[in-house]
Amino acid sequence: MGYALRFAQAGVKPEAAKPLKGFKGAGVLEVVEDHDGDTYRAVYTVRLAGVVYVLHCFQKKSKTGIVTPRHTIELIRQRLRVAEAMYKNRSA
Repeated sequence: MGYALRFAQAGVKPEAAKPLKGFKGAGVLEVVEDHDGDTYRAVYTVRLAGVVYVLHCFQKKSKTGIVTPRHTIELIRQRLRVAEAMYKNRSA
């Protein structure tokens, strides 16, 4: 995941990254990695010029389906709003 996030910092979309469903466009992306029989996800945004904000990292626990749980999506939305506010204050 660190490798993929480094690409994102350099302005290059990592091959392993894909847009997270539920967020319009490709501004919120997720990287999915498997390790030792478990699956992990990192969600980040590149919507804000010159910065990459990691919004959430977690272990996928559900063994059925690939849908991200609703409460996780809401947490990511909340953190995106905080990141946008931080970015706005940083630029002011």
